[in-house]
Amino acid sequence: MKTRIWLFALALAALAALAGCETVQTTQGGVVGIDRKQSMSPLVSSAQMDQSAVQAYAQVLGDARKKNQLNQDPAQVARVRAIANRLIPSTAAFRTDAPGWKWEVNVVTTNEVNAWCMPGGKIAVYTGLIEKLSLTDDELAAVMGHEISHALREHARERMSRAMPANVLAEALGALYGQSASDISGFLMQAMFELPNSRQNEQEADRIGVELAARAGYDPNAALTLWNKMETIASGQSPGFLSDHPSNPDRMGNIERNIPNVQGLYDRAPKPDRRFGPPGAPTKANSNASSTPNSRGN
Repeated sequence: MKTRIWLFALALAALAALAGCETVQTTQGGVVGIDRKQSMSPLVSSAQMDQSAVQAYAQVLGDARKKNQLNQDPAQVARVRAIANRLIPSTAAFRTDAPGWKWEVNVVTTNEVNAWCMPGGKIAVYTGLIEKLSLTDDELAAVMGHEISHALREHARERMSRAMPANVLAEALGALYGQSASDISGFLMQAMFELPNSRQNEQEADRIGVELAARAGYDPNAALTLWNKMETIASGQSPGFLSDHPSNPDRMGNIERNIPNVQGLYDRAPKPDRRFGPPGAPTKANSNASSTPNSRGN
């Protein structure tokens, strides 16, 4: 009898967590017109997400460092950070606070095809993504802009908010049976690496990503060649970035429809002062380009 009362109370707690969600607007619309309002749980604030991201990011970097996988290739690190340094100021078009985030940009040496950006601007790019797809600078800017867009829109927090009723129930059951509770950083790791983005979230990240790239002086059409390359290596790959980011006609159509909206931004934007090109290509200088502040790494 007591167990049934407990379960009923737990169910009410889960429903309360769902019903208590707040409607928020995380970003401005930009020229691509992102205007969807999002439902966020008050149990997980943006500040909590950022704090948890610091802990989770340090854990990922620590694991990579132990395996001698962190920032092993100075040329690749310089390339990734140079592109990030141009993308970061462009985030002001969507969030005025974003350029002031404590950005960190690091490269992990692994065959895995992956890249991500945690809340608050904690970025990791895996060498497998760069090398297996032989990415140009414009294509690398496209994928990094896409991942940054998830952080701008707080999609990880949104996923956690959707999962919050189940988490509340699990936490309460753990307390009931004497098991330790998980912290928010653990939920964040789950949201980042286990809970997939919805198609809606992916479409938003694609649209914001092409605008970030265009404003930073990278060709937005490269998003199309990027996803074409993704399609060619999708078969036979282990679950991960490719399973969460499928290339399909809907995705390509969404990008194609938004490129004309940002083409003018690209045409007017100062272009990068250096072009690194695909892996192994020589670096080229651009005398007409402008520099941007440096992002921080570990």
